[in-house]
Amino acid sequence: MTRVGRPAGPATDTTAVVLTAALDLLLTEGGTALTPQRLHQATGVSRSTIYRHWPTPTDVLAALIDVAPEPPRPLSGDPVRDVHAEVDALCNRLRDKPVAGFLQALIAMAAADPVAAALRRRYVDDLITPFRIAIRSAGLPPAATEDAVAAIVHPLLVGVLLLDDTPARTRAHRAVDLHLAG
Repeated sequence: MTRVGRPAGPATDTTAVVLTAALDLLLTEGGTALTPQRLHQATGVSRSTIYRHWPTPTDVLAALIDVAPEPPRPLSGDPVRDVHAEVDALCNRLRDKPVAGFLQALIAMAAADPVAAALRRRYVDDLITPFRIAIRSAGLPPAATEDAVAAIVHPLLVGVLLLDDTPARTRAHRAVDLHLAG
């Protein structure tokens, strides 16, 4: 039986066009640019399509976060090596890809919007989860796992987001060794 009516979601190519433009707008103009009108101007996609699928800036952010995670890396069986690999991957993402700019825009939006604050927490958790998985494979208890995550990841994020510093890869590797090598 054939269903009559509109499909449940936008076409894949429409989603790609809108989200690509949304990321560019977010990084260049900030979160206030993620309106259906502005996305229509940037993409040519009809406003009704944009309103239907992404009616608010936080809906656009949520869609961007949905497509942001990198595929998980398989664990090697050596927790220290695995966490070092996660450090390298995060440092590369913070340096080469728009992760830092995206986080800065999320932080700015989160200051005034509790929904954006929840999205910021979700995005940061997506960045941290691979570290938790790799560190747990070392057999650390949950509290020690969270301490190790905080010691390894938090300085990377603070350095990049607040200090406009390059990711401190070497320092993060030393933190990995300090928390996991023993």
